Amino acid sequence: MLIFHSGVLAVLCKNCDVCCNENVKARLTDAFKNLDLTMVVEVKKVGVIGAGQMGSGIAHVSALAGYDVVLHDIDQDRIDRGLASINGNMARQISKGTITEEDRDLALTRIKTSENVNSLSDADLVVEAVSENEQIKRKVYQSVCPILKPEAILGTNTSSISITRLASATDRPEKFIGIHFMNPVPLMELVELVRGIATSDETFELSRGFTLGLHKTIAVSEDFPAFMVNRILLPMINEAIYTLYEGVGSVEAIDTAMRLGANHPMGPLQLADFIGLDICLSIMQVLYEGLADSKYRPCPLLVKYVEAGWLGRKTQRGFYDYRGEVPVPTR
Repeated sequence: MLIFHSGVLAVLCKNCDVCCNENVKARLTDAFKNLDLTMVVEVKKVGVIGAGQMGSGIAHVSALAGYDVVLHDIDQDRIDRGLASINGNMARQISKGTITEEDRDLALTRIKTSENVNSLSDADLVVEAVSENEQIKRKVYQSVCPILKPEAILGTNTSSISITRLASATDRPEKFIGIHFMNPVPLMELVELVRGIATSDETFELSRGFTLGLHKTIAVSEDFPAFMVNRILLPMINEAIYTLYEGVGSVEAIDTAMRLGANHPMGPLQLADFIGLDICLSIMQVLYEGLADSKYRPCPLLVKYVEAGWLGRKTQRGFYDYRGEVPVPTR
């Protein structure tokens, strides 16, 4: 929870109501330096739209940071899977000593779930984390904007789509911003913040403060297709798929080459499966259409896998088959 009071910034943790360390205070003070310190700015309740891998991860870190969270999805089964994922990930954090059982128990009490969009009506900040599909996102904004508080900030976790264009589908382009978390959210430190052309300074600074309060590191990107991380990462993955498509190497050979030859923690085809091949294809299409450069043309093999419904780990088949005890390359 971030509070300005009498011109002095206090950074409070709802777990213990004591000030954070001096380093965090300094970073947050810098984040809010452009705001009017005579007013009170408080983010108490965070809404998350979409209970999939990214949405559940955002709910996870927000609850651990002390925020009340509403996790909204139109599919109760997806909500149940999201909560199970949060429980499992927190259990792993406990086993590693990252958090305590008390931290987990408190965080879980802060997370409420709902299939009803009206549950977001009193949220101070809402992060949309639905599929990487512009039309789906626009439909979400049409349903959620009328019920949000006028002062509520609406963020999107899009990994590639224009923030300016998405903002035009809302009733609050000045309060709309890209807050792009990395996957898996609880483990990955980076968040890309992306302003649209209409995003106000206040929205940017509040979003920056919220992100720092989650103990994340921020990289600010201009509003260009795929921003920074995916502008670099996805063409590399796409080229690895072309390498497979052209018969230069097998799945196992390509991944081994990049793990041992470039010191990558996992090979590009394994990483593609982890991200989701449908997401990889969507981002490559955004790059190809947005920058009109043939070097971003999605590999036909990637298109074929997506058409087959082989989307990676989430469907148990992609460049690897995950249905057995040990993943096996499919080519």
